[in-house]
Amino acid sequence: MTAPGSPWADPATTTEPVAYLGPPPTAPYAPPAPGPYGGGWPVPAPYWPAYGPPVPARPRRPGQLVASSVLAFVQGGLVALTSAYLLLLASTLGVVSTGFGGDAEADALVAEGTVVTIVQLLSVVALVVGGILVLNRRSRSSWLTLLVALAVQLLLAVYWLVRLSSLDALTDDVLGSAGLLVAAVLFYVAAPAVALGLLLVGPVRRWSDDAGAAPVGGAAR
Repeated sequence: MTAPGSPWADPATTTEPVAYLGPPPTAPYAPPAPGPYGGGWPVPAPYWPAYGPPVPARPRRPGQLVASSVLAFVQGGLVALTSAYLLLLASTLGVVSTGFGGDAEADALVAEGTVVTIVQLLSVVALVVGGILVLNRRSRSSWLTLLVALAVQLLLAVYWLVRLSSLDALTDDVLGSAGLLVAAVLFYVAAPAVALGLLLVGPVRRWSDDAGAAPVGGAAR
């Protein structure tokens, strides 16, 4: 076998034959070493880095705290409804009094009803804000906000008990008896009283005393 000549060479020139030496030498085949599980190929190391020990879970929010915030929302809805009804009564009484030439006692009741309505609506805002704070922030200030909002509800219940008892005509004609008056006030005070008791239990107070804790998210914590 002769090696091919250069295409630019003179065709009249003869080339010398070159002997074929065979294929180039190659390295001998070596089978792969057995892996740790008995296979023919080793298992690669994991590509993710080795992290440290797992982070301990945050302490869970006490169930009594969640229940007190829910009761605060319920009480807020009840007070908002009664405030709207009270404002409607005060407005109606004012219109009737004006139509009959005005009356000092009726005007005083209208002014009192308006002021009480404003106070009750502000207490609703405090209840909602306090309930949201204890669900989203672990601090003593959040606990105190809800505590004060619930205590205001008890004071409002005492006010209504005393005020309705002083209205003899309303007590006799509308409420019928003192027992019904007490039942109405107890219905108004039940939710804040229970929520206030839940806020004062040991686990809730220990949870809220940690004022330096970071905010927590989610109602389930």
